[in-house]
Amino acid sequence: MAGRETKGAKDLGISSDKQLRKSLGKFELLYLSLGGIIGSGWLFASLGTAEYAGGSAVLSWIVAGILVLFVGLSYAEIGAAIPKSGGITRYPHYTHGGLVGYLITWAYFLSAASVPAIEAEAVVTYVASYVPSLSYTGYFNGAPVTLLTGEGIGLAIALLLIFFFLNYFGVNVLGKVTHGAGWWKLLIPTLTVLIILAFDFHPSNFTVTGFFPAPQYVAKGPSGIYGFNAVLFAIPTTGVIFSYLGFRQAVEYGGEGRNPQKDIPFAVIGSLLIALALYTLLQVAFVGGIDWNKLYLNESGTLVPVTPGNWTALGNAVTSSGVAISSAPFLILLQIAPVAGPILAFFSIWGIILVIDAIISPSGTGWIYTGTSTRTIYAFASNGYLPEIFLKIGKTRIPTFSLIASLIIGAIFLLPFPSWYALVGFISSATVLTYIMGGISLAVLRKHAPELNRPFKLPAAAIIAPIATLASGLIVYWSSFAVLFYVFTGIFLGLPLFFAFYASKMLGVNRTYASIIGVLDLVADLLLAFGLFNATSGLSVANNLAFAIYILGILGMLAANVLFLLGNVSGDVKKEINAGWWLIFFIIAIYVLSYFGGFGLDTVIPFPLDTVVAALIILLFYFWAVNSGFRTQAIEEILEETKESNI
Repeated sequence: MAGRETKGAKDLGISSDKQLRKSLGKFELLYLSLGGIIGSGWLFASLGTAEYAGGSAVLSWIVAGILVLFVGLSYAEIGAAIPKSGGITRYPHYTHGGLVGYLITWAYFLSAASVPAIEAEAVVTYVASYVPSLSYTGYFNGAPVTLLTGEGIGLAIALLLIFFFLNYFGVNVLGKVTHGAGWWKLLIPTLTVLIILAFDFHPSNFTVTGFFPAPQYVAKGPSGIYGFNAVLFAIPTTGVIFSYLGFRQAVEYGGEGRNPQKDIPFAVIGSLLIALALYTLLQVAFVGGIDWNKLYLNESGTLVPVTPGNWTALGNAVTSSGVAISSAPFLILLQIAPVAGPILAFFSIWGIILVIDAIISPSGTGWIYTGTSTRTIYAFASNGYLPEIFLKIGKTRIPTFSLIASLIIGAIFLLPFPSWYALVGFISSATVLTYIMGGISLAVLRKHAPELNRPFKLPAAAIIAPIATLASGLIVYWSSFAVLFYVFTGIFLGLPLFFAFYASKMLGVNRTYASIIGVLDLVADLLLAFGLFNATSGLSVANNLAFAIYILGILGMLAANVLFLLGNVSGDVKKEINAGWWLIFFIIAIYVLSYFGGFGLDTVIPFPLDTVVAALIILLFYFWAVNSGFRTQAIEEILEETKESNI
């Protein structure tokens, strides 16, 4: 290692940032966030949430909206103080260095890169209501879902190409198109709510089997997930959190804003407040708009009426003509509504408008997230986790190679997960896991960079920061062990890239040794996850011995990685390696609790006691994480850059 320069937690994107076009105004940033929020979620999530929680699904949107608002407040201050493209994945690198920064960035990357595929999937699924050859009913994890045919996947890939070229023309064009589409995306769901409330609303649906339905009517989740438990479980798994996550767009595009210091807080907070009101009303309208007499279950070719209030049957329910309600929930509600005469004609016309919106709303979110995943890859390179070619700014002043990579990765995500419902739980949990850094980064920057210019200074930050971390952590915990298994396995699969590139280039570790460690991590992760635990237990039956071996193996792998790094880096870099211990043990702690808690395979700690325990664990790790943060070289560079711009 002697003679090698170690850069550590630097920001390699400062010079590239200056080449980005600064053209987004206040309302363009607002509609980027709002456009990221109002997408396929409004078309599908109300159905999924009702399956789990019945009439009480309304509470899922209210609870989730309030929790995400705390997270958004944290990012409003950080985003205004350090407006950077791809900012959410750059801030952990600034406050904790490369190890924490990489794990968080990789988790965020898994989610952001796949959202365009989800939105393209949503468009094709809705269009399939009129073009049946685009989809078919299949099974995912044993449950029936609407899947795309080869023709449907081809159309989804064509949509990804459209998203690509719209981004390629530059952020100025993207901002104007998004602003225009934003009015449509806000207007159509709002009017849909009003139409259903006025002409097709059945208040009795909220209590037909109880506001908190009995277990036999909402048996969608693991055993014991009913009542208020189901309200919480639905938040990360049915599209609720997925729908709210778009608030981050104003932060992600902040480096391309004209006045981001003032406009980012406006866009983040404004979009979340609008979304909270709209999504709550959409859930009210969906629950109240169900006509149970027009829904059936197909049992061996025979249509059997759905029992009123049997919420778990909604996902499998079809109309008398055999069309699944899951393919186009709000459209099907209009088609089966007990109306006649002029109102029926109006409903038919509005149904056509919904099909048009089913193309526009998810597509708008798709092209926004294509830009988001582009900026995530750009942030990857800015942190030193990828080659600097991904920092290269093209003639339209966007990161061209990052955009190309985003297109390729988005297309790949269409292949193994060909269903909106199959993707959304995984993506939501992976994203929210990264949001635990919002409150932590806010507190670290307040502590170690007090001189940082803060155009928006969050009141009561000492209280809101831990609440934001608590909110994110609880949503991750409520995802259930089965979802977290895939999330954490996916995160660990990113370790080979960390060792192959960042550890050797930025930390000065011998490339050969680092590569060997990366390969061993890959083998260990796959063997432990799929060769041992999932093969012997699966994700529905408890096998405590297999889990004990598995979790100790994962802990040993992660601890060995950190100890290897500490033994092979210079003294000045050890600080950022040691700053990662809290995240390693946080993952293990949440993993173990999720297995033995009310959302796991062997419920030793039932709900709601498990949530109390989870809250205490999350707060403990919040304070550990804040104490582990430090004034990195990247923050020094940010402060110097700010000082120079003010001269």
